[in-house]
Amino acid sequence: MTSVLVYGAYGHTGRFVVDELRARGFEPVLSGRDAAKLPTGRPASVDDPAALDRAFDGVSAVINTAGPFAATAVPVIEAAVRAGVPYVDVAAEVEANLDTFALDVPVPVVPAMAFFGGLGDLLATAAMGDWTSADEVHVAYGLSGWHPTPGTLSAGRVSRQRRDGRRIRYAGGRLEHRDDPLPTLDWAFPEPLGTRPVLGEFTMADVVTIPRHLDVPDVTTYMTVDAAKDLSAANERDSAETFVVDVVVRSGGEERRAVARGKDIYAVSAPLAVEAVERILTGRSRLKGVATAGEMFDAPGFLRALAPHITVD
Repeated sequence: MTSVLVYGAYGHTGRFVVDELRARGFEPVLSGRDAAKLPTGRPASVDDPAALDRAFDGVSAVINTAGPFAATAVPVIEAAVRAGVPYVDVAAEVEANLDTFALDVPVPVVPAMAFFGGLGDLLATAAMGDWTSADEVHVAYGLSGWHPTPGTLSAGRVSRQRRDGRRIRYAGGRLEHRDDPLPTLDWAFPEPLGTRPVLGEFTMADVVTIPRHLDVPDVTTYMTVDAAKDLSAANERDSAETFVVDVVVRSGGEERRAVARGKDIYAVSAPLAVEAVERILTGRSRLKGVATAGEMFDAPGFLRALAPHITVD
């Protein structure tokens, strides 16, 4: 049985990843920073390379679900390189993703292989199709709500600290830090969601993953206002949200669209990450080194493989 290390296995997303690995016939090896939460696992601090190396003993790949990824991504990637195995994470932190893309490594590394970052990149890549470039990509998140996990809140605090409290957007072919408030507008989601108020330039990891490999100067992400209010209220997570991710690619006077629907933004990150690992281990990936989901995999085929967790039009 193929063993896959899950770093942060006791976290909210980590538990979904463990279950998904077992459902697909993998043997999950549990690891993370808190030994008290791993009575039968392989605890390893990110500042203890020897412990990380022991955690990697005998595994074929690693999925890192332990945020903030600003602290965990690079040390776990370095351990994966020493072990000679591929690395996948579910990081939604823009700055942590940028740190990962700056690395030069000999093993496959796919950051942001999750609801935020990976899914939008796959949808935009599939929508682009045979276009070699586009003028703009828009990724609109229609969430019924958003009660974040403690890990999401912690990662968000780290990102805000790293950008000195400023917001970030991708325009004119580069990332910009801004101090002005987010614009509010209406977005016409596909039915049954319909037109909803959204926050424009509500920047997620898509602004790193999409322009990494697609020739497009402007990438804008949006979030439904109600979900953004839930996030800022930081209520305890007591239910799973439904979602519609609406991706629009425009070039000249033409427009292409891809839409994903599903439930629970944390749960669906598990099939995204595990599908990535399975494809790498079975020779269905394209590159060595650091790459986005759309670079590394056949985007339309990958999206089809996500059923029934996510439906795509």
